[in-house]
Amino acid sequence: MTERAPLSRKLSAIAESATLKVDAKAKALKAEGKAVVSYAAGEPDFATPQFIVDAAAEALKNPANYRYTPAAGLPELREAIAAKTLRDSGLEVSPSQVIVTNGGKQSVYQAFQAVVNPGDEVLLPAPYWTTYPEAIRLADGTPVEVFAGADQDYKVTVTQLEAARTDRTTVLVFVSPSNPTGSVYSAEETKAIAEWALEHGIWIISDEIYQNLTYEGVKATSIVEAVPEVAGQTILVNGVAKTYAMTGWRVGWMVGPADAIKVAANLQSHLTSNVNNVAQRAAIAALNGPQTEAEQMREAFDRRRRLIVSELSKIDGLVVPNPTGAFYVYPDVQGLLGRTWATRDGGSVTPTTSLELADFILDEAEVAVVPGEAFGPSGYIRMSYALGDDQLLEGVQRLQRLFAS
Repeated sequence: MTERAPLSRKLSAIAESATLKVDAKAKALKAEGKAVVSYAAGEPDFATPQFIVDAAAEALKNPANYRYTPAAGLPELREAIAAKTLRDSGLEVSPSQVIVTNGGKQSVYQAFQAVVNPGDEVLLPAPYWTTYPEAIRLADGTPVEVFAGADQDYKVTVTQLEAARTDRTTVLVFVSPSNPTGSVYSAEETKAIAEWALEHGIWIISDEIYQNLTYEGVKATSIVEAVPEVAGQTILVNGVAKTYAMTGWRVGWMVGPADAIKVAANLQSHLTSNVNNVAQRAAIAALNGPQTEAEQMREAFDRRRRLIVSELSKIDGLVVPNPTGAFYVYPDVQGLLGRTWATRDGGSVTPTTSLELADFILDEAEVAVVPGEAFGPSGYIRMSYALGDDQLLEGVQRLQRLFAS
């Protein structure tokens, strides 16, 4: 018998999402009765605001929502997204420059598919969201990591980007506020990077999913607001998931130049067609409705942010930069590595990587964190503070006890 043909080499090389993998492991342990506190998933613990749910319920009564609709999105939602883009990113666009996608991940995937050609190099500031390098490879591009550590507040400079640029560089990924670090580029830093990309004709894929979650009076300046001329070579990706606690509704979008949006829309017409119409109706309500509850959630994240930074900073060996956006803290844990720690069974371990440290923390403290290897170099951990206040404090106190001298 002839041996079966192999699976796709491209897909076989793609790694599972590290954040979802850790979160799944934490949930499995909870199902076994373990009192696990998980900081793994970037998912608000709040319920979706009721007026958004009500809009979805009302949409269920309309048979028009049971049918195919335009693959690029409901016209009313594309208009609402265009209005939000002007309001929050300072860029006036036509609704025809908007595609509604199945969550932010699809918009990220399609953005790379639209502008990356085989052999292109994509500059990827690190630490980065775990999906970016895989999405780049799926577009036959090569991710080129540009690392900025805690001493730079995890923000890359134009000098670093220029040092990494080659004649094959065609795309830059720009994320502010950042997942996984919570760092926010200043208006001046954003402008400098935009001007550099404009000078060299480099596409920018700017992920703005956390743009409405900033603290301490910090504003997330959109790269197209900092330098409007760069809009012709920029794709913005965004969604309702984080701001409105709508992760499971799966509504995202991409905004960009007409030619890039056209090729991405052609792809989506074959890939998924339209997003669930009921979810789209809910997203219209979220964007056009009162923002009171979204602001209340932001205020709660701010409170949790201050608490987790304060408590983590009490652990000797951790360096904890102060995040001013998103809902993550990204401690430098290199001071905990190479040290020997006692285990509950009377033994000891000496973790040398943040992956080994994360396993130790889960085994000994029943606390789930995501190791830095998921986002770039080892030596860091990501902790989401989008969980309840009591759980947040309990988990950090476990870490304090675990690493007590």
